[in-house]
Amino acid sequence: MNIGYLNNHANRKRIIVEIIPYCHVEESELDEMWSFVQKKKNQRWLWLAIDHNTRKIVAFAFGRRVETVFRKLRKLLKPFDIRRYYTDALACYCKLLPKKLHTVGKSNTQRIERKNLTLRTRIKRLARKTICFSKTIEMHDIVIGLVINILDFGLVFGDHFHAFCT
Repeated sequence: MNIGYLNNHANRKRIIVEIIPYCHVEESELDEMWSFVQKKKNQRWLWLAIDHNTRKIVAFAFGRRVETVFRKLRKLLKPFDIRRYYTDALACYCKLLPKKLHTVGKSNTQRIERKNLTLRTRIKRLARKTICFSKTIEMHDIVIGLVINILDFGLVFGDHFHAFCT
């Protein structure tokens, strides 16, 4: 949910926000996906966490490919009480996830890789070669966030938002 939009929206009184309580997530797959703003030198990373069983996005964060952004994603995942994380061998995963809860390898990350491909297909801003790109970081994050909200969290019709509350 875009809190900034809700706080600054001119017709704030007309907005209906439906909060869907989070559910327990036993296992989660984590991955990051590269995109850019204006030019390819301005990299922007989408960090995703999906429920291993339902394949739904549980949380996501935007930023650079650094530990601080992963820490932000982990903070969003805390209420879900995840018991197993599946990732690739990115150093920050190995460093920041508890070893007893962390499995590294491709065999358990196929679902999130499929999710990444689906997002790249549906959101041209995430495609590696494209003429559709964002001119600002804010617009990049808003557009991708809204599409994720529509695809995984529910539907957006006008001023009616469905969102998970963490």
